[in-house]
Amino acid sequence: MNLVRDGHGLPAVEVVLGLGTDTDAGLTAAEARQRLERHGPNALPPARRPAAVVRLLRQLHHPLVYVLLAAALVTGLLGEYVDCGVIVGVVVLNAVVGFVQESQAEGALDGLRALVRTRARVVRDGHAQVVASEDVVPGDLVVLEAGDKVPADLRLVRSSRLSVDESALTGESVPVDKDEAVVVPAGTPVADRRNLAYSGTLVTAGSGAGVAVATGAATELGAIHRLVGAAESLATPLAAKLASFSRLLTVAILALAAVTFAVGLIRGQGGAETFTAAIALAVGAIPEGLPAAVTITLAIGGRGWRAGGR
Repeated sequence: MNLVRDGHGLPAVEVVLGLGTDTDAGLTAAEARQRLERHGPNALPPARRPAAVVRLLRQLHHPLVYVLLAAALVTGLLGEYVDCGVIVGVVVLNAVVGFVQESQAEGALDGLRALVRTRARVVRDGHAQVVASEDVVPGDLVVLEAGDKVPADLRLVRSSRLSVDESALTGESVPVDKDEAVVVPAGTPVADRRNLAYSGTLVTAGSGAGVAVATGAATELGAIHRLVGAAESLATPLAAKLASFSRLLTVAILALAAVTFAVGLIRGQGGAETFTAAIALAVGAIPEGLPAAVTITLAIGGRGWRAGGR
């Protein structure tokens, strides 16, 4: 029986029996240690992400950036060191800004992990004690009071005017009244399971107690953590159009440089002189500041939107 999925569809007594615990004495200390070894700490796993160097180099993976790097190489070979330095500086600035923005976005996973860290009051061997939320195990009897953060997914066994703010999990802005006597169908949505209290939510009023039916990655918050971690990065419409424009611009610039070189040869000009002129034309046609301008504009716009939405 999967109590994580079916606990809300069963009477509290059946859940308690299934978890091998007690609604008065809780688990024994020895049993709690064994379950901690078996199930692991009650914490969300750290997000897997590439090394910082890899994430920084990934900012250079853009058609227009390739053109800028090629332009920097050519201008350097031609002895135009000032122009070369400017182009390299623009590329580096663009990469740093993109790296910072990506790091801030990935901080959402760290925020989810921090959301479940707290202190919890559990009953073990018949005595209430305060433990770190990481030490809560399935079957632990957790005591809840107003102001407490719920440390794990709990099947409530007692409640007295208990209300829980579940906005962090479900988006519901109004605290939800809880009742341990309610039994809802197995397929009931998370927001309507009034006999459960979820990890990371906040007790706003009343008091109660519940047995932990899920901890760590097995909680509903852990499911969100997995979805966020597995989400693929999708290019925005602006980014897709910019990439398409960059490819078109690259082809146009190279074609224009080739035509310039061919015309110069036809007119009898020297090969080295004509080649230098074609390269200069290509470098001059490249909008070196476009990637940085777009990245910085989006960063400022996104920061302003978040500030205005508070």
